[in-house]
Amino acid sequence: MTNRFALRCALAVALAASPASLAAQVPAVSTDNTPFGATSGEFLLLGAGARGTALGNAYSALVNDVSALYYNPAGLALMSRPQVLVGSYDYIAGTRYSWGGVAFPFGGGSKAFGLQIGTFGFKDQPVYTVDAPDGEGNVYSVAETFAGLTFAQNFSDRFSAGFTAKFIGDQLGDANGTTFAVDFGTNYHAMLGQKPIQMGFTVSNLGAGLDYSGAALNVAVPHGQPVGEEEVPTADQPGTLRTKAFPLPTTFRVSLGYDLLATTSRRLSILGEFNQPNNNRAGFSLGGEYAWNRISGTGFGLALRGSYSHAAANDGTDEGLTGAVPTSMSDKAALQGLAGGGGLNFASGNFNLGLDYAIKYMGVLGPTNFFSVTLGW
Repeated sequence: MTNRFALRCALAVALAASPASLAAQVPAVSTDNTPFGATSGEFLLLGAGARGTALGNAYSALVNDVSALYYNPAGLALMSRPQVLVGSYDYIAGTRYSWGGVAFPFGGGSKAFGLQIGTFGFKDQPVYTVDAPDGEGNVYSVAETFAGLTFAQNFSDRFSAGFTAKFIGDQLGDANGTTFAVDFGTNYHAMLGQKPIQMGFTVSNLGAGLDYSGAALNVAVPHGQPVGEEEVPTADQPGTLRTKAFPLPTTFRVSLGYDLLATTSRRLSILGEFNQPNNNRAGFSLGGEYAWNRISGTGFGLALRGSYSHAAANDGTDEGLTGAVPTSMSDKAALQGLAGGGGLNFASGNFNLGLDYAIKYMGVLGPTNFFSVTLGW
């Protein structure tokens, strides 16, 4: 009896342990379903103006000028005068991104509307194929564009909201696609310890996906020969490849800005942001801006800015870039997400002119430069 009981206990323990031992032998399967790189229209993420580029996406809490058209539509209602901004981004691999916007407050300053346009691309690049690795003599161009119309309103002395409707066009060689999207943003502004504090909530690029068509998708389909029948020469049949719409890079952001120093002539602001894109894991941005207005009683002012933005897909875990042996590649990868810059402005009465510059590091792809000019009246 004792032997039977002991045998049953041993069998029960073995059966209970079997699933655990089997699980230990089976490799773990990743459950991360993040669609890295699965969106189209990535040029929608390139920013607007050198000030916003230097401060990273955390700028959406602080923005109160014409670049609010891009960063947070609600910030447009905080403008005190009409403004226009034009900027150019010397991007990677010989490409260029340009952004321009104009905005007008009305309704006694409680409302504002504006228009923005952004373009990205390059021209006349040689076409290389497997059969013609040195080029086949043809060239292609890429032209990506978006245009948006924004309306914003102050609903109280502490809260504003804004809405942007966008048209997006994407031409990749002989293929092209169009779609529509919206941005929505809110801004809460108050005082904390006698100093300004602002919070922003934004959703960007929410809309239908980009579905492509055009001559690049036209193909010649060989005519099938029935099995067992004599081959008959037949011309290829025309056909068109079907494509699936690619989603836009939709991003949700929560941002916070606080002025550590706030006087009539000087300001020191710190910024922070949490973001959740649909093509990456959650990320964050941290930034700061020091502004000195009316230097020595003149109409000139200057500003210094810096930020760091973290994105999970660029966290430096690629062993090929940050392995045990340091290289110049790993040094460049360590700079991924850093940005900085400054600006100089002149104000006289209602007239204001600003010149801004930003440098942003793209890891192993090196630094990029953004220049912009702002005019207010």
